[in-house]
Amino acid sequence: MRLEAGGTDGLGRWVAVLLVIVGASSYGLLSSFIKLAYERGFNDGHITPAQMTLGTLLVWLLVAFHKPSWKNPFRGPWIKLGLIGIFGLALTTIFYNIALAELNASLSIVLLFQFTWMTILMDCIATKRWPRKAELAAITLILIGTLLAVNLVEADWSQFSVRGLVFGLLAGFTYSLFLFLTGQVRSDLPPLMKSAVMLTAAIPVLFVLYPPTVFVGAGSGELLLWGLLLGLLGQVVPTISFNIGIPRIGSALAAMLGSVELPVAVLAAFLIVHEPVNGWQWLGMVCILGGIIISENKS
Repeated sequence: MRLEAGGTDGLGRWVAVLLVIVGASSYGLLSSFIKLAYERGFNDGHITPAQMTLGTLLVWLLVAFHKPSWKNPFRGPWIKLGLIGIFGLALTTIFYNIALAELNASLSIVLLFQFTWMTILMDCIATKRWPRKAELAAITLILIGTLLAVNLVEADWSQFSVRGLVFGLLAGFTYSLFLFLTGQVRSDLPPLMKSAVMLTAAIPVLFVLYPPTVFVGAGSGELLLWGLLLGLLGQVVPTISFNIGIPRIGSALAAMLGSVELPVAVLAAFLIVHEPVNGWQWLGMVCILGGIIISENKS
């Protein structure tokens, strides 16, 4: 079975669609489980290094058992990939986990999803062009959806953390940076090895900000279990699902299917951590998803 968009039979294509949905849903569940870890007494200084470290180890374990991924990582643009891992993956995780410590899970994911219009603007600046009509419509719809999703109509703004809002938007920016730069760097490395290189480069920077002494303190056993769970949800499951599914269905369809992360995250926040979600917020989610679909119109 060839790893090309449209290069499989109908059943294979539907399996690929399901895998992309599973990967995006895994990301969507991540925020609620991080909130549960915070309720257990951990903070972002514990959870961030645990998630990244265990996730990186698990990805390398996958590489070890996947012989086609055994390629020399230093024969390609490994420095560029490492920088993407630092400024994209590591900073996104750091900023997003700080936002989750300050805000509820549903608002945090809405702020992260600002990466959609940020990525459009990055591409426009890089290619020195004005946004297309579809892109302008998408940006407008996403911004309107965001205002509704933060419950602008009924919100008690005294309950909002400015620090949380800032770091949530920073997470969206660094994630858009990750997506944009990943598309600019050409590499012949297998996807698993590429992911491993990015994640590994991020670890030293992460340990400068969050010393690994958290792994030897009180509660370190439970912390490792949380890191294992969050690493699975944030690094391993999406990596496997996307690496198998996206080449089979193409990036455009994958981007639209990936937007399922948003409703999954909000629904998980409602069911798992019991965060209230009203009608205005659900309408906002619909607007954001509509904006993402419109943004994929290349005309």
